[in-house]
Amino acid sequence: MTDAAGNALAEKGLPEMKGWLLKWTNYIKGYQRRWFVLSKGVLSYYRNQSEINHTCRGTISLHGALIHTVDSCTFVISNGGTQTFHIKAGTEVERQSWVTALELAKVKAIRAIESEEEEEEETAQVVPSQEISSVVRDLTERLENMRTCYDLITKHGAALQRALNDLESNEEESLASRTKIVNERATLFRITSNAMINAGNDYLHSAEAQGHKWSKMLHHEREQRQKLEEIIEQMAKQQSQMEQAAVLVRQNKPVPPMVSSSTTMSLNAGGSSSNTALTSDDEVEFFDALEHALPGDGTFILKLNKRRSSSEDQFDGQTGSSSESDEQKRTIKTIQQVCLVSAPRVASGGGTYVDDEDDVDRAAQLENSESRVSSTRSNRPVKVRRQRVPDKPNYPLSLWSIMKNCIGKDLSKIPMPVNFNEPLSMLQRLVEDYEYSDILDQAANCKDACEQLAHVAAFTVSAYATTTNRTGKPFNPLLGETYECDRMDDFGWRCLAEQVSHHPPVAALHCESTKWVCWQEFSMTSKFRGKYVQINPLGGAYVHFPNSGNRYSWHKVTTTVNNIIVGRLWVDQHGEMEIIGSHASQGNKCILNFIPYSYFSREVQRSVKGVVMNQRNEVKWVIRGTWDAQIEIAPVLKTSGTPDSPTYTTGEYKVAWERRPAPADSDKYYNFTTLACQLNEEEEGVAPTDCRRRPDQRLMEQGNWDESNNEKLRLEEKQRTVRRQRESEAEHAASEGRPYPAYEPMWFKREKEEDSENFVHVYKNTYWEAKEAQDWSGCPDIY
Repeated sequence: MTDAAGNALAEKGLPEMKGWLLKWTNYIKGYQRRWFVLSKGVLSYYRNQSEINHTCRGTISLHGALIHTVDSCTFVISNGGTQTFHIKAGTEVERQSWVTALELAKVKAIRAIESEEEEEEETAQVVPSQEISSVVRDLTERLENMRTCYDLITKHGAALQRALNDLESNEEESLASRTKIVNERATLFRITSNAMINAGNDYLHSAEAQGHKWSKMLHHEREQRQKLEEIIEQMAKQQSQMEQAAVLVRQNKPVPPMVSSSTTMSLNAGGSSSNTALTSDDEVEFFDALEHALPGDGTFILKLNKRRSSSEDQFDGQTGSSSESDEQKRTIKTIQQVCLVSAPRVASGGGTYVDDEDDVDRAAQLENSESRVSSTRSNRPVKVRRQRVPDKPNYPLSLWSIMKNCIGKDLSKIPMPVNFNEPLSMLQRLVEDYEYSDILDQAANCKDACEQLAHVAAFTVSAYATTTNRTGKPFNPLLGETYECDRMDDFGWRCLAEQVSHHPPVAALHCESTKWVCWQEFSMTSKFRGKYVQINPLGGAYVHFPNSGNRYSWHKVTTTVNNIIVGRLWVDQHGEMEIIGSHASQGNKCILNFIPYSYFSREVQRSVKGVVMNQRNEVKWVIRGTWDAQIEIAPVLKTSGTPDSPTYTTGEYKVAWERRPAPADSDKYYNFTTLACQLNEEEEGVAPTDCRRRPDQRLMEQGNWDESNNEKLRLEEKQRTVRRQRESEAEHAASEGRPYPAYEPMWFKREKEEDSENFVHVYKNTYWEAKEAQDWSGCPDIY
């Protein structure tokens, strides 16, 4: 939060509090005494009072904080992401005083920030020319009044000066007469002076009334101009690079990479047909080569530039050999043509599948995958479900016209028309993560923990499969909104999601199968940067395998939506994902690297690379593929080379996940998969808070977008009214010195994680029983 925002909060009467509390530091030191200060909507702490003016140890802004009471003296406050304070007070009364002050500060901080954002939104609008003319005319009239007063002051001041000079002269005129004249001149001077003061005050007040508004508008325009200049500069650089590349292509010259590759690869030509030698740099990015054709995998062409070594042939993507024969060059050219014409898709690591028999093999693998899923299905008959949703209407609307005043803001706080949505809630989008749950079924059957982790890694990648062409924004869930998805009859799992917090927005999800249990807490921050929108997920995801006792956790990577201003929208996933084992799998971990998209990179676009390591940090499995197509895994048989540049010899790669083909006409209905089409299908007996009962979302699916927008505004205003009522009740309770209960979710509760100091929302195990009894008495009225 900015200093200006902080000062605004202070002016709005936010509570302030300070004092000694015990803060959890680590398992060695435990709780330590710290000086806490609550001021301007921010909670800060210091080692002692002398540090206040120069060394702050940590802060949390309350407008997006979660406050949770643990016991009579302990409470936890976090921002839902990186900062969490575990605090213990001396007594229950002291703890309640702090919690009450924090809750009240949070309520007022939210209100202050929202009012400030509304003011910014107003000043961001274009001022009508009539208003500008009116303001200028008013200031001009007041300035003319001041000039008139100035002329009168000059005139009467001179007259007063002459009268005073006459008073000092020895003329025969009586003293009384001269004194009378001086008094008259002084009165006139005083009247004109007062008029001048009043005119000046009028001008000052009018200028001040408009000055703050014009100053903020000027600041906003400068920011917009700076951001647009950066965008134009970036686009100009990209255009220049593309023009240079086009010239090189026309001249049949190699195009130099704009992004340096950190991966080097070597391929041993003298090894076994099932082994792959892989070399990486100190960032351990490798696993790109297949030495020979693998059974069922076709021919994998790794590199097309060949060079000679004294003892072996190597494929190198950076330098070619001058000693190549014409026959070799002709062969390479032929391979290139075959790759361009017959490859069904680009594979990871710069290779291309060129064998048409791959389709048959992959169909067999998918059939085996389906059979694995069926092994976990219940005995009840499979429900007949719909296969598509109504076509998307063509209602043109410029996204840039809506978002041009939103640069740098959090998109979750910007009201957007449904024209940019898809008829699904964010809760339903989270459930889509389990479309390829058969990977977890297979992972549950693995005896080796590292192999199991490799399959879990493939599952985490599969969650991004549909984001390639799904650019529609899901509906933001209302507080208390839920979604159930019972697919025990075909997929073998059932799932429940609930929106458990509004500030910050947090969704909790629980999915259970006969072989595994998953849960996650999802929140995010999103910023519009002019040319693109960047979404940074917060919260963690977890999976537990009861039979083995293994448990794994991970955090999702960054999503970027590009070409907001001009061009076709496209999505990229990038960043590093770390999957950490705990409980029986303690010490095992997987590092996955989602390679950012680059037009000039030699990497296959949307690549994912990773390794699985055991408790001794030994690489046991390697992972490669693309997040929009498939993931392959292979065991590491041998590790050689140096620690900074290890070489891994692997066994045969096998497909751990492959994306199912999209429906033929899915581009007509939001590029939905078959599962996505079924998520919002109406169903009897679900909770009254289920998002399938949400009217604006249902109207959008039916193509009634105008009615949907009206319903969306109504629901959002209803939610704001309920929130303001709770804020008013909290303030009233605080003024009376009594505690006010925080909002409690219906089906989830906030608990401390095992082996961690973090808190997460976990399922209460009460929903399905309530559904069976059709007891929804505790559900809030949100629609």
